[in-house]
Amino acid sequence: MLGFLGKLLDSNEREIGKFKPLIEAINNLEKKISKLSDKQLKGKFAELKLEHERGKSLDELLPEAFASVREASQRVIKQRHFDVQMMAAISLHQGRIAEQKTGEGKTLSATPAIFLNAATGKGVHLVTVNDYLARRDCGWMGPIFHALGATCATIIHDEAFIYDPKYKDSSKDDKRLQHLKPVSRKEAYAADVTYGTNNEFGFD
Repeated sequence: MLGFLGKLLDSNEREIGKFKPLIEAINNLEKKISKLSDKQLKGKFAELKLEHERGKSLDELLPEAFASVREASQRVIKQRHFDVQMMAAISLHQGRIAEQKTGEGKTLSATPAIFLNAATGKGVHLVTVNDYLARRDCGWMGPIFHALGATCATIIHDEAFIYDPKYKDSSKDDKRLQHLKPVSRKEAYAADVTYGTNNEFGFD
């Protein structure tokens, strides 16, 4: 039994080791991306979509997309993705399972993978466990996607919202929720990124 667990751990370490060149590539772009103006950073989504349309694979776009999300996050919510969070995002992009403990930043970890895959122009759905988290995470991560030129919405029971910094609902005590503008479900699904629950996505 111990031998099996040892092999499993060794295998996991080898897989993580494969991420190191990608992490280095992302980190090497950090200085370059940090020099972009807010306007240039906001053009990143359109730029990546165009590159993908012209034939670049998502894997080729990954370092630039991830570095751009890290920069946007630092600017608008004052949080910088750690390398381990970038590894989690790489795992998600590759269709793997990434396990993180409570408090290790799962919500933030998902953003680079979401942004990269939204560059296909097909929209990305993030499934979470309840309406509260779907709404909260859209309100919290919405500024990151907006800073990159992508739209972010959420669908909850009988309601739908899109992140819009020009809209403000002062009745909300949680500032993360103040810029969620009510929209139709159709508009929320048309966003580049849509947060919701399995119940809502499955039913629709």
